[in-house]
Amino acid sequence: MFSRTFPRLHLLYRSSKSYFSSPFLNMSASAASHSGAALYAPPATGDEPLPPPKTLNTQNFATILEKIDPSTITYISADLEDPLPTISQTHTRQVLDQAAQILRSGQVVGMPTETVYGLASNALDSAAAQRIFRAKNRPQDNPLIVHVSSLKMLRSMLKDNEIPEVYNDLIKTYWPGPLTLLFPRSSLIPNDITCGQATVAVRFPSHPITRALITACNLPLAAPSANSSGKPSPTLASHVMDDLAGKIPMVIDGGQCSFGIESTVVDGLRVPPAILRPGGVTFEQIRLVKGMESVQVYKKHFTDDAMEQAPTTPGMKYRHYSPDAEVVLVEYIKPLTSSLEQDSSGATTLQYSVIKNEIKRMREEGKSRFGILRTSLNNTSASAASTSYLLNSSSTSSYNYTSDCSVIEFPLGQGSKPEDVARELFRGLRYLDSQKVDCIFVEGISEEDEGLAVMNRIRKAASRTIA
Repeated sequence: MFSRTFPRLHLLYRSSKSYFSSPFLNMSASAASHSGAALYAPPATGDEPLPPPKTLNTQNFATILEKIDPSTITYISADLEDPLPTISQTHTRQVLDQAAQILRSGQVVGMPTETVYGLASNALDSAAAQRIFRAKNRPQDNPLIVHVSSLKMLRSMLKDNEIPEVYNDLIKTYWPGPLTLLFPRSSLIPNDITCGQATVAVRFPSHPITRALITACNLPLAAPSANSSGKPSPTLASHVMDDLAGKIPMVIDGGQCSFGIESTVVDGLRVPPAILRPGGVTFEQIRLVKGMESVQVYKKHFTDDAMEQAPTTPGMKYRHYSPDAEVVLVEYIKPLTSSLEQDSSGATTLQYSVIKNEIKRMREEGKSRFGILRTSLNNTSASAASTSYLLNSSSTSSYNYTSDCSVIEFPLGQGSKPEDVARELFRGLRYLDSQKVDCIFVEGISEEDEGLAVMNRIRKAASRTIA
């Protein structure tokens, strides 16, 4: 068994600028050699962290991009009370060391999570939190989600050090994972994190890089999406660099995010409990958990004008996820029969026909270049189609109405598999926007399961909707 001393976070924070305040300093040699792989530890001679980023001035950086293979970080135990990672590669430890130094110095780091890439800072430091707001140009009344790597860390930052009983079964079932919970805020959490609210949103992520980095810092990390505020969320490190290179010291590249949309946010302190933002854990899954049978979805089952004006969690007040191009949502049209006529691309024709007619109309108004995010393709999967399309614009997964390629299609996958659509949504928006289209059409999907979160994001991105 691994063990370590975990002091109250306010005491820990006072010494957090010391690089060698790592929680792994007191581990035994036998624990460090467990399973033949090296556990995370402060660098010894010959294993120094990578050099710090060069600060060009108070606002600009020569942003460092470092890649980590997530498979080099593993968690042997399923225990969430105080888990420690096993790290099998020196480079991984060096990058984590470097990022932890930056974060403990009060700066920010772009990091992968299972949902989208996050822009992390010390959640106990007001000045560090403000660096997030400045880098993203984020509204000052949009709260941040705090990320933890253990239940012990969570308790240390909560009021009375207690986890509300209403969350016990949700935590057992869906943590670590894409689920954020609202807790009563303690005095340890700065106003900058909660924007003055009495609650704080907290998540225990499942991505091994995120978990290991939080543990390396020995501090909870505040982390909204690592993009310019209002733009599509980043699901690749290249997206973060596109938006924030020169504005932040470092980005860790952990590959494409597996979920592709932000976490579900649940307020179990309300009666009845509420899903304030749909995400990777679905409404259908949550209502099966003990104590959550009566859970409601914000803006589907109820509205709250006061909460929207003073949001308790991100994603409630402002328009989000919007590229530069106009985004037009064509609402899901339920097939009347199970066997629909298909066009030559293998697509059902209901929404597609609406889009083609709308493109014809917009051309008459002088628009010339269009993109379509497809969810009605029946002959290909999202990942295969998107990859082949991006690598070869003449492949069979891209279709054009005219020889001048004035219409570009990006397949998100089948609407009947909303988890695939979720994974590719933000990547598709960013890709089509990079092609300088005038308008991006999106084929809507059913709001069942992950479809609820997908449609929530599309509606926030859309400037208009065709029902």
